[in-house]
Amino acid sequence: MQKYIYLYILLCSDKTYYTGVTNNLEKRIKQHQEGINVESYTYTRRPIQLVYHELFTDFNLAFDWETKIKKWSKIKKEALINGNFNLLPTLSKKKFK
Repeated sequence: MQKYIYLYILLCSDKTYYTGVTNNLEKRIKQHQEGINVESYTYTRRPIQLVYHELFTDFNLAFDWETKIKKWSKIKKEALINGNFNLLPTLSKKKFK
């Protein structure tokens, strides 16, 4: 039986983003919303809203993407969320003065 892993991005009440991976998206979103872990990034930033998710069959690939996205700027995350994939390479470039 094929196992699926979800990469997801949440919009928090303070307008920041949280990125994570899980094998049960519905359960994980509920956990974030209920605040079961006081140490969690989202605990004091509730309510949260699911704004992006993608399905993977390879946990390592999903985890690699999670790690990359966590380092992205807010603008680049919003381009991904909004489906503006053509902007992603441009937003990766550093601007030097």
